[in-house]
Amino acid sequence: MRSYAEISYGTEKLGSRSLLSAVMRLARAGLFEDYVVYERNGVWAFAGGALTTVTLDAENVRTVTGAGESATPWTGSSSAALGAALEASAPVANWTAYGYLMFEFAALLPALATRGAVPVEGELARMIVPRVEVLIDERGVVSRAWDAADNERIREILEDVAEPPRPVVSAVDIRTDEGGYRERVAQAVKEIRLGQYQKVILSRTVDVPFELDFAATYELGRESNNPARSFLLRLGSWESAGFSPEVVLTVDETGQVMTQPLAGTRAFGRGAGNDAEARRVLESDPKEIYEHAVSVRTSQEELRRVCRPGTVAVRDFMDIKERGSVQHLASLVSGTLGATHTPWDALEAVFPAVTASGVPKRESLDAIVRLDETRRGLYSGAVLTFTHDGALDAALVLRAMYGQEGRAWLRAGAGIVTDSMPDREFEETCEKLSSVAPYLVRSQG
Repeated sequence: MRSYAEISYGTEKLGSRSLLSAVMRLARAGLFEDYVVYERNGVWAFAGGALTTVTLDAENVRTVTGAGESATPWTGSSSAALGAALEASAPVANWTAYGYLMFEFAALLPALATRGAVPVEGELARMIVPRVEVLIDERGVVSRAWDAADNERIREILEDVAEPPRPVVSAVDIRTDEGGYRERVAQAVKEIRLGQYQKVILSRTVDVPFELDFAATYELGRESNNPARSFLLRLGSWESAGFSPEVVLTVDETGQVMTQPLAGTRAFGRGAGNDAEARRVLESDPKEIYEHAVSVRTSQEELRRVCRPGTVAVRDFMDIKERGSVQHLASLVSGTLGATHTPWDALEAVFPAVTASGVPKRESLDAIVRLDETRRGLYSGAVLTFTHDGALDAALVLRAMYGQEGRAWLRAGAGIVTDSMPDREFEETCEKLSSVAPYLVRSQG
């Protein structure tokens, strides 16, 4: 099988620019119609163009390559069908695929099908094997391309010393409640007290009333956020950028599995004294502790389905993670993948993230269908990478902005439990939206 042409060079080629600034030059260069920027553990990846595109809906998995397009009905596991199509169609060795799962991908999982649900229409997953993959970290740049000439184009872009002007942000009002969020929270609390479910995450949208420059907004926002993962993408009909507070799932090439539930929230970034007081309240509030504990318990139960017996464990229970404008209770749940299970099985076990759906999941998904404003799409789905040797990394799509068909919007939610108060849950959505809303840049195109 053919390999990518590869070159590498040191960070001195980037001049005085930050790694973020360097990768943004590639995103702005307009080299490719489709691209993904994905930040993980200090490494920035730029994946541009598509050698292979694999999409999946409720009935078919579709593959587009240089040889043409095919559509095949899938049966059994939807995620396994997605993975198998990638492995069968990737034309290059040592590939990494980049893409997303919509929140509604959950409807394809038999254990989570909601009562009376009709088949979900439209695309639910999209992955590409890129023409060009550029990895940038403190050690240097690795550029891998199907066409060796693209490596030189990448180098020229990264070495260009010109800097774009500092963008100007535009304000958006995040405090209006046009979707009746408080009323929906109150209804969920009633249903929880009737025993229909224990927890549900309800969300609300905020429209952006101008054309959004996703790349400039991402760059500004990333300077002020400290996410677990971050991403910027333009794939198919979607544009999105975000500062993911938590990891849905990682599986490394040796089968080590990890998920990171964050649940329980207070504001952050309002001065040292206010932040310390908010942390004290967060760590002692029975509602927040309960919300976090049921999420961790669910994560353990989910990983036990696919991990070797006795390997699932919780680390750093109820630690504090500071994520932009908020701070969360956080825990790590890990295990070793069972011999008969795959990374896609592990993803199905935890998807959608319990911290973006609820407990129990099936009942909470039914409540989301009834009580959330609109279909979620990318919101609370996953942006993910999957490699030829079975490593998978999936970031929860939160603290993000979304664009499709000329419309742009923000979205945020809160975990509703029996002691939830509608005004406080609305305020929590405002706190989360403040990780993104101050950095919106109007498109000049």
